[in-house]
Parts: sequence; C-alpha cells; structure tokens
Amino acid sequence: MKFTFSWLKEHLETDATLDEIVERLTAIGLEVESVDDKAALKPFVIAKVLTAEKHPDADKLRVLSVDTGSGTPVQVVCGAPNARAGLVGAFAAPGTYVPGIDVTLSVGKIRGVESHGMMCSERELQLSDEHDGIIDLPPDAPVGTSYASWAELDDPVVEINLTPNRPDATGVYGIARDLAASGLGTLKTGPVAAVAGKGETPVKLTIEAPDLCPGFALRLVRGVKNGPSPKWMQKRLIAIGLRPINTLVDITNYITFDRGRPLHVFDAKKVAGNLVVRRAQAGEKVLALDGREYELTPEMCVISDDKGVESIAGIMGGELSGCDENTTDVLIESALWDALNVARTGRALGIITDARYRFERGADPEYMVPGLELATRLILDLCGGEPTEAQVVGYAGHKPKIVPFPLSEVKRLTGLDVPKDESLSILTRLGFKPIGNGDVVDVEVPSWRPDVDGKADLVEEVMRIHGVDEIESRPLSSHDAVNGKILTTLQIRSRFARRALAVRGMLEAVTWSFIPAKHAELFGGGQAALKLANPIAADMSDMRPSLLPGLIAAAQRNADRGMGDVALFEVSGTYEGDTPEKQRRVAAGIRRGTAKLEGSGRYWNGNAAPVGVYDAKADAIAALEACGAPVDRLQIEAAAPGWYHPGRSGVIKLGPKVVLGHFGEFHPKVLEALDASGPLAGFEVFVDAIPEAKAKPTRTKPKLELSAFQAVKRDFAFVVEKAVEAGSLVKAALAADRKLVTDVNVFDIFEGAALGEGKKSIAIEVTIQPVEKTLTEEDFEALAGRIVENVKKQTGGALRG
Repeated sequence: MKFTFSWLKEHLETDATLDEIVERLTAIGLEVESVDDKAALKPFVIAKVLTAEKHPDADKLRVLSVDTGSGTPVQVVCGAPNARAGLVGAFAAPGTYVPGIDVTLSVGKIRGVESHGMMCSERELQLSDEHDGIIDLPPDAPVGTSYASWAELDDPVVEINLTPNRPDATGVYGIARDLAASGLGTLKTGPVAAVAGKGETPVKLTIEAPDLCPGFALRLVRGVKNGPSPKWMQKRLIAIGLRPINTLVDITNYITFDRGRPLHVFDAKKVAGNLVVRRAQAGEKVLALDGREYELTPEMCVISDDKGVESIAGIMGGELSGCDENTTDVLIESALWDALNVARTGRALGIITDARYRFERGADPEYMVPGLELATRLILDLCGGEPTEAQVVGYAGHKPKIVPFPLSEVKRLTGLDVPKDESLSILTRLGFKPIGNGDVVDVEVPSWRPDVDGKADLVEEVMRIHGVDEIESRPLSSHDAVNGKILTTLQIRSRFARRALAVRGMLEAVTWSFIPAKHAELFGGGQAALKLANPIAADMSDMRPSLLPGLIAAAQRNADRGMGDVALFEVSGTYEGDTPEKQRRVAAGIRRGTAKLEGSGRYWNGNAAPVGVYDAKADAIAALEACGAPVDRLQIEAAAPGWYHPGRSGVIKLGPKVVLGHFGEFHPKVLEALDASGPLAGFEVFVDAIPEAKAKPTRTKPKLELSAFQAVKRDFAFVVEKAVEAGSLVKAALAADRKLVTDVNVFDIFEGAALGEGKKSIAIEVTIQPVEKTLTEEDFEALAGRIVENVKKQTGGALRG
C-alpha cells in the first residue's frame, strides 16, 4: 500500500515530521517497507532558453543558450520540436541522473557542438509518457529554483507492508485513522454528504447470486465531459505507480487508494439493457480492460447485460463497456463481493488488481453507498453532468459483531499493565464501541474490521496502540533439572536422515506440497480427497502423494540449465487422504546422470557410469539405518510401485507386512509424462513406518562376547523355478538354524538349457559360526541337510548336482 505524505495529511491534522510518522506506523503494526523522498528529481532546476539557433550540421537540432539561474548561460544541444527562445522548462546539468532514460549526463559533443546538459521532457522525468517535446512551463516560473519543489513533485512516497487481516488500512483514510488513534494527530475528514439525484436510474440491476453479491449500488450521471484528470490527481496516482487514463477512471482509482473502496464505471451507452449479477456460464468469455480474453467457469461471479459479460465481479471490468474520451453518460458501480469467491476467481484467472487486493480482504460494507456518493461528487466537480437517484439493491445493512472483553486479559496475554480507562479509550479512538463499564465489557466491532472476532483480537488492538515496545523483556526461566527430550521421534529421525543423505553427497531440496493432477495420478494420487478446493494455480491442484515428482522436476530444471548430474533429497510430508492421520513422513532422493556417490563427470579413462538401481538402494538403506531401522533384518523384494522400472526396482520390507520404502530406476513412460529425461534413479523411505526401538533394560546385561571359534563358509547351488525370488531362498537358508547360520549371500544366478525349461540356478554362500564348540564333519553335514530340506520345503528348490 503506497501513499504520499501530503495525501496522508489531507486526512490527518498533525505537526509530526515524516520520520515521526514512519516510526509510529511501524510501531502500531503498519510496517513501513520503504520511503521514496523523490531524491532523483531534486537536481532538476527551472531554466529559461535565451536563444535557439539552428545546429550547423543537423537540420533537426538546435543550439540553445540556457539561463539556469547561476548567472552564466550554458550551451545545450536539443532536438525537441518545441525548443525556442523564451521557453521555460526543466534543466539537468552534467552529472545528473535522468531516470526516464537511465543515463547519468556528462559533457558531450553532438555533431561537433558541445552540450552541457539537457532540457527534459515529462517522460525523461518519469512524469508521463509524453516525449514529443520538452517540458513547457509558464513564463513566470522562477528560474534557478528546484523544479520538483515548484511542481510539488517532492512529496515523499511511503509504502507499508499490510498483513491480510487489515483491510481497513488499504486506504489512506484508514491509515490516518490509526495514526490519530495512536495520538499522532487528529482525523479531519468528515462523513460523505449524499448527492441529490433527479429521477430513477434507468438501468435496472438484478442480483441472481446473492451469496456472491450481498449488495450493489448504482447511479447514472448524464452529460459528463471526460478528459485528462486534474494535475493534482495525476500527481498522486503517478507517485504510487498508477498511470493516469482519464478523469472517470482516475476517480475510481483514486477512491480505491484514498478510502479502500474499489469502484467501477461503465459507459452507459455501451451497456445493452439492464445489468444482472450472476454466475458465469461454462465456457463464457470476456475481453477485460487489460486487453486479454478470459474464459470463465460457473464458480465465478460476473456482471452482464443483454450482450453478455461486462465485468468480472470485484476484479476487473470489461473492455467493451469501458469509459473513454467519448463517454458522455456514465454508470457508477459500488458493490460488495464475497471475499473468498473473489480470491478464488483471481487465482484461477491469474489476475492481480487493486480491486481484488481489497475485496478478498473484506471491504467495508457500510462504505458501499458513501463510496458511490463520493465518486458522484468528484465526477460532478471534475466532469460536470446530472446524476440520477442512487439505486441500492440487495444490501440488508451491517449487523455489528459484539465481543465480550474481560479487561484483565490485556495483562494476562501481553504483560502490559494498561489502565482500564486507557484500554477503553484506545478501542473508542479506533472506532470500537465499548458497552458497559465493568470488568467485562461488550465491545461493538466497527464494520471496517472484519478480522476482529474474539477477546485476543481486542487485546492486540490495545497492545499495538499502547506500545509493543512497552512490553518488558524477560529472560527464559531456567529449570533445576536437566530438560527431557524436546524433539519428537519423527523430528529426530528426520534430522538424522537429512544428515545421512547429505553425507552421501546429496543436496537438500524443498519442493511444493501441491503438484499437478496428472503428476499426482502417476504416483498413486488423484483421489478427490487430495484435490484442493482453492488452489493457488492450475498446476498446483493436488496434495502430493509422493516427494518424487517434485524432486524429478527440480532435477530436470537443473538439467535444462546445464547441470545434468544432480543428486537431490527431501525429508517432508506426503498425503494419502484429507486427515492428519493420513499424512506420512517420508525421506526421498533422486540421482540423475552420473551423480554417483564416488563422483561424476568425465575421467581420463572414460566417462563415469550412469546412476542405477543399486545407487538408489544404497541411499535408501543409508537413510533407514540413520533413522534406526534394523538393516540386518531388512528384506528386498520385487513388486515396487508402477512408477519404477519393473525389472530395476525393489521394495524394502521388515517382515512380511511392514513396508519401509522402495527404490529403483524410473519407468520411461513416467519420465515421459513428467517431461523429464536422462538416467534417473530414486527412492522413498517411510520414516514413520520404522518400529520404535525396544525400551532399554533397567539393569545392565552382560555384552555378548565374540566367539572363540572360527567361522566356516559353505557354498550351495539350488535349481528353482524362474519365478522364485532369491530373497525367499536366502530366508529359507537362514531359518535352518538361527544360532549357527549368521549370514547368507547370493553370489551367482545362472540360467541355461541344461537346467531345463523355466528353471534357474541360485548359488549362495552360507556363513556358519560355531558358538559353543568346534563342529565336526557330522555336524556340518547335518546342518547342510537341514538347509537343503528347508529350501526345498519353502521354495521347491533342489540341490544342483
């Protein structure tokens, strides 16, 4: 929100300096972002052209002798068509920065003639788009004085950063009201007087969507003369970054910033029949004032006439009924719109306007009619014309909220000891109406503060005006005992997972929780429960069911910019439903190109190998191990989710039912749908699925000692069906004797015609660790028999001859 210092003082009677006002604004919660004191215009001075001679080597240039007030005329080469002797304009000396052309002047030669500065146009000073000639001032303009000061362009511009809960401060009047309540002046702007009209407004208005439009005020003014707005209004609009268009449009923009009340004007002769406020029809389109055509949906509210849509309600008017220099009859609209609907429509269409900014925060309903009256008064004063009576439709009046306010809450919630009378006085100055005089009073909330709902909101109002800096600083209280665990198990696991993946050379990424619907469907999402009711953009419509789409998209963006070898990870939440219980804590990562743990890129003996399934597996196991998962008991199986390559992926399980994660190379069709390319492998592990470690015993148990006997390794080769997984064979061998068999590794898989059709050979290495005694050959044979029998029973495999 921007405003000028003089604009503020139009509503606030105060002797405070700019610095005092800036400091007070921040103190009462209207944080000042910046102050532009127009320093760029200070070097420009008023100068008079004494002579204007034709340039010796250029027909369109003139050599001017200019009096700048210094006593010695300076020579300036100028190409403006209106350059002439006697002209008074704005002069920039060498060393001056000219903002309109982004140039710092120096003494130069133009076609062999020296030029010591320049006479400036309005565009070069960023005052308007006018650049056909240099600024032509009245003959009595004082030569040698500051042009910015003489033209009243040295008015400082203040910008404040508004929080979404302060719609009352979207107008200069509301800011002045807050400053006056803080004791920094007196509010001097009175209520708006009604304008007497003649006859009824001929254009009738109907509201077919009262839930989207609680009220609408309309008035016709005939016989207006539209043209450029007065200089004082143009200066203020230009100062806050708006481009003056014409008087009628400028008035609506002015009132939007002056009172926080957006308005719209229609050229009455371009409106066909009556106006209707309704929901848009599917596929209906409108050409808006920004020159773009928008396609509407039935969830959007519009104003239409017999020809079709004339305005997107609360956001932007239509091009076809806009006011221009030929407008003679104007319809003034001042309406109320549903804040949520305006926000949804603006986001869906990608339109950001000053009207939307105010309506989606909640415009003052009680200023709907006064806003119409103020606009009418300004139009009559600046454009003439004859108004009709105001037509007000649908507005049932504002029912103020009553909030019970225990005055003791100020002390309890803030620590400030504010006297009762001062608390009530602060609320009264802010426009609230305390009812009663006890320890608990009812407070009537003004119409311009829709954000105030409870006693804590009233405490905040008292606190910010009394002074946040009055709150005493206190150190945190210390405890006599050592603090217990502060972080939750999931927080601790998330921290450990991040560290482990960072150690493996991966970079942490933070991606959006919202992804496109088609991406969500690829990764197991797309359910109605995961769709956002009010997405911030069309391609952010679904809550993510997986971290992988965002990471893959991030890797591809890097690849598009020449960084093809990237390793990214993220530890965050995914969503399986619309309740907190269906949110999961996940650690995920991807590697692209040759971003392997041991390095990537080009080497003297050849390029590095691309990433693959085993890189993703190693990352997943490392993350699980860091989170405390029992990695020695993990099982790797096939049947990973469909977004992985079916033959280059796996599922990590703890027992037959607990799934801890999955990993692999990504399916080519999924990468194509994501518009991603290159070798890509990734993983996801479920941090919240890892079982809690068992509680430690209260008494210390003796540690297990290393066996005094040497371990023995025996090899076995089994012929099994092709469908049998190596993991199931490993489990069968381990189960033969839990004490003696400590490890089983697969070291060979062979398929050939000699084994028979549909058969394969799996060779395993079994580690046997004696504990109590040295095993005899008979012991080994008995154990081998149990291994063979167990494998046959569980997998159907037979010992290969």
